[in-house]
Amino acid sequence: MTRIPAPKRIVLALAASFALATALADEAALDPEVEAFVVELVARHDLDATTLRGVLLEAELKPGIVERISRPVERTLSWGEYRRIFLGADRIAEGVRFVTGHRALLARAQATFGVPPEYVAAILGVETRYGTLSGDWRVLDALYTLGFHYPPRADFFRRELEAFLLLAHEEGKDPRTLLGSYAGAMGWGQFIPSSFRAYAVDFDGDGTRDIWANPEDAVGSIANYFAEHGWRPGGPVLRRVVVTDARAVEGIANRGLELQSSVAELRRLGVEGLDVLSDAEAAGLWRVEGESEEEFYATFGNFYVITRYNRSHLYALAVHDLAREIAVGLDFPGGGAVDGR
Repeated sequence: MTRIPAPKRIVLALAASFALATALADEAALDPEVEAFVVELVARHDLDATTLRGVLLEAELKPGIVERISRPVERTLSWGEYRRIFLGADRIAEGVRFVTGHRALLARAQATFGVPPEYVAAILGVETRYGTLSGDWRVLDALYTLGFHYPPRADFFRRELEAFLLLAHEEGKDPRTLLGSYAGAMGWGQFIPSSFRAYAVDFDGDGTRDIWANPEDAVGSIANYFAEHGWRPGGPVLRRVVVTDARAVEGIANRGLELQSSVAELRRLGVEGLDVLSDAEAAGLWRVEGESEEEFYATFGNFYVITRYNRSHLYALAVHDLAREIAVGLDFPGGGAVDGR
């Protein structure tokens, strides 16, 4: 029997799969709203309408996804509760093992993008437990469900569905087979499709950007994301500080993720614990409920970069603290994660 080489078998399998989608599209009709979406995509990107229809006919509505996205953890937990989820001893030990097992790769990423190994590892630790829990929802189903059955953010998720279909076309992937989170985030680093298209890199040079199964591409892509969003090597991330008069900082605390103040202003308002930092350093201030008491944190440019990955101050606090614990476990000599804590 003649054996077909593996790459050719993949191409043939994809061709057969899309032929089935085309046949389905010839026999059924999409919901009018989805059909209008297809027409827009064809007009903007010159994609094949019949193939798109066939793929979207196979998308499934998942009510459980709408239920989950309607109650995100960040809106229901205090910082103390949130921290316990991501800062357990097991997750820290796994992070130390991950960095130890990928030292050369993480060092290359730091040399290329300027991001310390502990922060890349912490993103992986918070997002997918170092690549072990990357999601088992079909990305197609997740984005279809949220794009057409979740009105509060339908526009956003339709744009992500568009990016996902383009991604599949550009990367030669079958969009019906890729798995991710209930919100359509993919791979070890949980990139949404638009972020994949903009920031994922082929860090091992094999011609593909594989953030699902290739740790080199996953690590390089996370580090590139940070660099593209303004990570400053050696720059401060955050400091736990002492506020001598809580009423004095009411106007600037918890004003949002943007850095709307400066170290000089925080000092003027009686915030202590900002040694060494320049008065001109842009800063923010967060008041959070810790395990047993109220806590205050001054945040800086690199903290803001972490919030570009996930727009939650609790998320960024967890990434920083996990990075710090990993660095301590590895006995790293200084570095951003250890600074100021």
